[in-house]
Amino acid sequence: MRPEIQISRNTLTADLFLSLYSAVGWEPPCRAQVEQALAHTWAAFTASIAGAPVGMVRLLGDGGMSFYLKDFAVLPACQGQGVGRALLHAAQEAILSGIPQGWAVSLELISTPTAVDFYRRQGFEERPCAWDGPGMFKMLRRA
Repeated sequence: MRPEIQISRNTLTADLFLSLYSAVGWEPPCRAQVEQALAHTWAAFTASIAGAPVGMVRLLGDGGMSFYLKDFAVLPACQGQGVGRALLHAAQEAILSGIPQGWAVSLELISTPTAVDFYRRQGFEERPCAWDGPGMFKMLRRA
């Protein structure tokens, strides 16, 4: 039996972000950087099981044409229990409820290698594809 997953919107704090980010093995940014990022996030979602936070995702976007999933993290012990699906569903519902009927928007992300199959099962396509080039990014660091 799968545990009951609660999703909350815009309750993600810098402390919780840093805790979840570190728990999945990522090198966390500094607190000030997280606070700045959260202040400019279109929507953030936190997943909890029995009141304990187990996952998060931030949704960035322009509100009209493009949205981007960022910092999608689920505690390793809770992966495979529907937490990621619940977070993704909440993000997609937030987008769909925030745009006029008839509009189409892109939802994009950069996957970790181990999460590619999860995203495929959720309907995401890999890039490059027949009509588009590869997803790309560049990290900038001020010395």
